[in-house]
Amino acid sequence: MNDTGRRRGAIYRVEHQMRYRHTGTVSVSHHLGCLVARRLQTQIPGPCEIRVHPAPADRIDRSDYYGNTLTYFTILTPYRELTVETTIVVKVLMRDALIRPNRSPAWDAAPRSREMVDEQFRFSSAYVATSDLLAEYARPCFPAGRPLLAGAIDLMHRIHTDFKYVPGSTSVMTSLTRVLSDRRGVCQDFAHVLIGCLRSLGMPARYVSGYLCTDPPPGCPRLIGADASHAWVSVRCPLHGWIDLDPTNDVVPDVRHITLAWGRDYGDVAPLRGVVLGGGEHELSVAVTVVPMSAVAAAD
Repeated sequence: MNDTGRRRGAIYRVEHQMRYRHTGTVSVSHHLGCLVARRLQTQIPGPCEIRVHPAPADRIDRSDYYGNTLTYFTILTPYRELTVETTIVVKVLMRDALIRPNRSPAWDAAPRSREMVDEQFRFSSAYVATSDLLAEYARPCFPAGRPLLAGAIDLMHRIHTDFKYVPGSTSVMTSLTRVLSDRRGVCQDFAHVLIGCLRSLGMPARYVSGYLCTDPPPGCPRLIGADASHAWVSVRCPLHGWIDLDPTNDVVPDVRHITLAWGRDYGDVAPLRGVVLGGGEHELSVAVTVVPMSAVAAAD
């Protein structure tokens, strides 16, 4: 991988495994994966390997409307277990400058983008429906004339404080109304809530999928497969562009966040989806390991 300037950064290796176990035999299946890291000014992808078992009959890689890399494949071999494993190496660079939220334009007077791809992030989508309830929840963070980024970061703080992270408490079909009422969920829910709040007040916001490098407790080894996919939000601010916010961890993402893709909501960037003929019920297990390359070198 080529370096960019002299900005500091970190290099990671990510192992992502998805295993589907079916109660019956799948005769044919078609799949769409969103598993390749994006190339950004602050992110330089390296080698990427996607391994599928049983081996697909064909595979096509292409870019979608948002510039994400999608992988299509078809399996014609009958199976009861499908495994998709991805290994990526990526360098994440430090941002050029610190964000100064109070220097951003007022949220209620900010000029609207002329880009159609930006404007569609202002409206409801399949998993994020704007509502008066979401606008009401967000409004205390956005008094008249408040700088947009200051309000968005304040809203991120509020969601992190008010909502409890409870794995298994929701599914992709859980409505935002339910999540807002129960005040619990996972990173996907926290991202959808923040997006819904911002859009309900007229601000464009998009869903970002990726990975987060986490540190093991002091004195403990890094666990293999203990991490998971992650999700956060980007809000568009005039003069600043798209700014990432992570309500699950209450941080503005930097070198620990690895970006895979972005879209209107989870439905645009699900790691793997598809159409299956046969198979009965299925069980999915996921394991993600994010390792700094320095640790890899030491281990090797």
